[in-house]
Amino acid sequence: MPRFSEKVAIVTGAASGIGKEIVLRFAAEGGAAVIADLDVDAANATAREIRSQGGDAFAVAMNVADETAVEKGVADTMARYGRVDLLVSNAGIQIVKPIVDFSFADWRRLLAIHLDGAFLTTKACLKHMYKARSGSIVYMGSVHSKEASVLKAPYVTAKHGLLGLCRVVAKEGAPYNVRANVVCPGFVRTPLVDKQIPEQAKELGISEAEVIKNVMLKDTVDGEFTTTTDVAAAVLFLAGFETNALTGQSLVVSHGWFME
Repeated sequence: MPRFSEKVAIVTGAASGIGKEIVLRFAAEGGAAVIADLDVDAANATAREIRSQGGDAFAVAMNVADETAVEKGVADTMARYGRVDLLVSNAGIQIVKPIVDFSFADWRRLLAIHLDGAFLTTKACLKHMYKARSGSIVYMGSVHSKEASVLKAPYVTAKHGLLGLCRVVAKEGAPYNVRANVVCPGFVRTPLVDKQIPEQAKELGISEAEVIKNVMLKDTVDGEFTTTTDVAAAVLFLAGFETNALTGQSLVVSHGWFME
């Protein structure tokens, strides 16, 4: 039997990038993938791609920073499938600026998507997981959950915050057999990272090639980007682990950029 047969996963920000790779892999292993994304057209396109490959997928429009939208997306999932076994809180943005130039509005927007979004989707899914006495939540952290980089104050703050939320969920969820963990990728060549390269080059006064070699990948063991496949494999490993032996933990996937 496939690893995720009869399981249902809600993955936020799943219309592209890391989120899309996660839903493709989850569906390929027998699960029903709910693609929750602000871009509902792209979410529907991903759902169609999965169904064309024989998988089960469902798209929902979701602004993760909007409680009403989150509750509706989870309710629509329950109406269609009657269960939520896995939440992957993956939606995120990046804004690169020095603290002295960061607007409060941009600070609040980034924290809302990363932290408010994680809280709201967790809260909406937990009530169903608790009732079923089973579930798993995986938060998309970052190496920046462990250390800081210049120009990324709210992002680093948010990614550190996810570790705290995860640990509380792990403790509160344990009596209901609900686990929570964090995957912490290094730099992955997604549109989010591609957008940062010229921005950092401008802010730091160096070339884009130097940003890649001397900023993004300088502390890896092999000078390689982490791939979406690497990250999806880590997410599904944590999602598929069946006991509370592995909860409240963080798994770094970064080609050795950060070691612990």
